[in-house]
Amino acid sequence: MTELVLRPLADAFMQVGVYVAVMVAIFGWLRWRYGEKATDVFTRRRRLGPLAGALLGVSPGCGGAIVLMPLYARGKVSFGTVVAALTATMGDSSWVVLAWNPLFAAKLHALLFVVGLVTGYVVDALGIDPARAVQRRPAAVAPVAPAAVPVFAGLPDGPEKRRLFAKLTPRISASTTFWGVTTPAFAVSVPVLFQMIDVNVLTRAFGGVDPYLALGVLGTAIALSIFAAGRGRLADDSLETAHPQSMGATLRHSAHEASFVTVWVAAAYLGWQLVTTTTGFDGSQLALTGIVGVLVGAGIGLIPGCAVQIVFTGLYVGGGLPLPTLVANALSQDGDALIPLAALRRHSAALATVITTIPAAAVGAALLVLL
Repeated sequence: MTELVLRPLADAFMQVGVYVAVMVAIFGWLRWRYGEKATDVFTRRRRLGPLAGALLGVSPGCGGAIVLMPLYARGKVSFGTVVAALTATMGDSSWVVLAWNPLFAAKLHALLFVVGLVTGYVVDALGIDPARAVQRRPAAVAPVAPAAVPVFAGLPDGPEKRRLFAKLTPRISASTTFWGVTTPAFAVSVPVLFQMIDVNVLTRAFGGVDPYLALGVLGTAIALSIFAAGRGRLADDSLETAHPQSMGATLRHSAHEASFVTVWVAAAYLGWQLVTTTTGFDGSQLALTGIVGVLVGAGIGLIPGCAVQIVFTGLYVGGGLPLPTLVANALSQDGDALIPLAALRRHSAALATVITTIPAAAVGAALLVLL
């Protein structure tokens, strides 16, 4: 029971979740601290657009790429900038490889950046931009969004205010609990995963309780509760969370995103453990090899959002996929950034996600020859 079920659940949190939480919090703090100052530079210099798009896209998670979508809708950046970001981004599945093997992740992200950069400049050089036809027509007046106000502002004491408070309290408590477990879990995970200390030594020090296993299972359980409270949404990334308004909002968003990744990684780890244990199937029997695997990986990348991509990347980490298939998927997938783009410019989103599959298939096929 422990090795079959509990160990994969613990590994999902201790090997991935805690590192995702820390890194998302750091990136969230940078977005909160500096806001759009970085984007102001390349909106004034449009030729640098694809370079900036690839840089923002290759950053872990979806926030960097999401920042560009409203800028494109307002005509501030080129379509090539958007394509560069979508090609370079690996979405939330980037956290999986970062936590698993940082050196491999750095090499993979360097490849994503180069391919995204080249693709973006090619798109701009060819003059591809489906939004141009829309811009030639008279633009409809967009409705003015109401100013943000405190949640409880203007509400008198009474049942309605108490219901709102009760609705928000579990989320705040869950976020606080998440970070309360993540802090000691991170302190245990680092020395264990980097083999600085034997987990058996820690177990004896804690009176026979394995802190790695206990904190890992608890962390995954908390992540699952946050994921369920969010009704299983694919992610919490949006135009608003790409620019958090406070450090508290940053920490809540970080807990949500880390929980989202942890749950899907746990599903991949647990499923893989059950399959390998009960059937003896170790991944070498998969048909996702050769050119078929590359095309399947690129095709799966067409699916919007990060959930399926996280599971797919988890299969690679577990030894179930070859590298060309992973690379094809990483280049093709657009993460959650495609969702706000589709809401803002539907035709542009459709064309962009098709374009990203072209370098994905080409680079994946090239790796088949080179490796």
